[in-house]
Amino acid sequence: MEQTPLIVINFFYGLAFFSMGLLVAMEGGRSTDARLRMALRPLAGFGLVHAAHEWLEMFKVMGHFNEQASAIFPMVALSILAFSFLSLAAFGSYLVLGTESTWRASLIIPLALEAIWVYGLLAFKGIYPLNEMYVIADVWTRYSLAIPAGLLAAAGLVVQQRAFRRAGLVSFGRDSLWASVSFGWYGLVGQIFTAPSQLPPSTFLNSALFLDVFGFPVQLLRAVTAIFASIFVIRFLRAFQVESDRKIAELQEARLHESRERESLRGELFRKIVAAQEAERQRIARDLHDETGQSLTAIGMGLRGLSDENKRRRTSSDTLSQLQALTSEALRELQRIISDLRPAHLDDLGLSATLRWYASRLQEITQLTIKVDITGEEHALDETVKIAIFRIIQEALNNIIKHSRASSVRVSLDYKEKSAHILIRDNGIGFDMDAVQNRIGRVSLGLAGMAERAALLGGTVEVHSRPNYGTEVEAIIPYDMVRKEAK
Repeated sequence: MEQTPLIVINFFYGLAFFSMGLLVAMEGGRSTDARLRMALRPLAGFGLVHAAHEWLEMFKVMGHFNEQASAIFPMVALSILAFSFLSLAAFGSYLVLGTESTWRASLIIPLALEAIWVYGLLAFKGIYPLNEMYVIADVWTRYSLAIPAGLLAAAGLVVQQRAFRRAGLVSFGRDSLWASVSFGWYGLVGQIFTAPSQLPPSTFLNSALFLDVFGFPVQLLRAVTAIFASIFVIRFLRAFQVESDRKIAELQEARLHESRERESLRGELFRKIVAAQEAERQRIARDLHDETGQSLTAIGMGLRGLSDENKRRRTSSDTLSQLQALTSEALRELQRIISDLRPAHLDDLGLSATLRWYASRLQEITQLTIKVDITGEEHALDETVKIAIFRIIQEALNNIIKHSRASSVRVSLDYKEKSAHILIRDNGIGFDMDAVQNRIGRVSLGLAGMAERAALLGGTVEVHSRPNYGTEVEAIIPYDMVRKEAK
């Protein structure tokens, strides 16, 4: 019954380090820091192996070993104890000498400690009686391995605390610092009070003195510091999840940034294409007007003169009249092409007047009734906005003429404070948008062009239609954004 507290202490002592070793083994590989990832491997080994040592001690106190097992127990326990502390020393060495070029050099420290430990055991074998060698070997293991390993682990965790702080993980740095304090107490205070033996200074500085001074066994101090060290190590393992979340967030942000850049480049490219198209249309319209239009006009006037001079010749007069009519028709068609390419009214009279003129001209050449409603005060629109609004309405009307079989169309343009609202509604046959999209695999080029023009200015285009209902094209073009960009 007197051994019951020691059994409980050994159990929780081993459980603390076993839990730490298991979690470090499971989570240590997730660290993005190669130095820390390398260091955590021997720490996991220390936790699992040292837990096995403490539980073996617990079973020994409980008397579960037979005579044969008891004979080999000291050698097995000593080997396990030494290996666990060498692993702890490797952990501290990796953190203290934590650069890729010094990883191999950091192995020298635990190897040197092992050499000192082995040399001491061989030296003591000829000095002390054999029946005292197990106790002396245990004491020497704690002096030569446990104390340096505990201090190395404490120093390494201080280094890691600084690394956490540099990475902005301040709370995990605090956990690392407290783990350093716990390992420092565990290595220095917990291991200096060994079992009484003939090896100085354990002759007086031993577990018996600790019990007399503090009133509880030194194993309890070791167990408590082990529990605290394990708790704080396990706490800073959460930093790996934070690192992973941060990396994921950074990757997502990078992808979003790339997507925005691609969208910006695509928009800029489309903007340049549209600008180039408009410039080319303006050039072609000017050339047709200046060259071809004037030539046709001159031909028509010449034919008219010839017709007057040749009134006496009936056949020749009829032919000249036909040529004159064809020339007039070609001139009218040329004027239509020019106005479609670049209506001069858009530059001279403004958007509202141009829309009314364009609607009246379409009514003349088609059987479509077009009503134009313009509300609000027309703003001093940027050239890009003006062209975009006109082209969207022009494209919508062209689609209605080609496909809708409509008899009437209503075009509404509402100038609001920050945007222009466009609504084009016809009474045509309509269409099933889903069916059209599934059949051709994409939105038509006309609708796509309207949407692209609007999107360049931060606007939207929506098309609503169904069979026997007609079609509505609704667009919102902000002009406030263009002003801000110009400023």
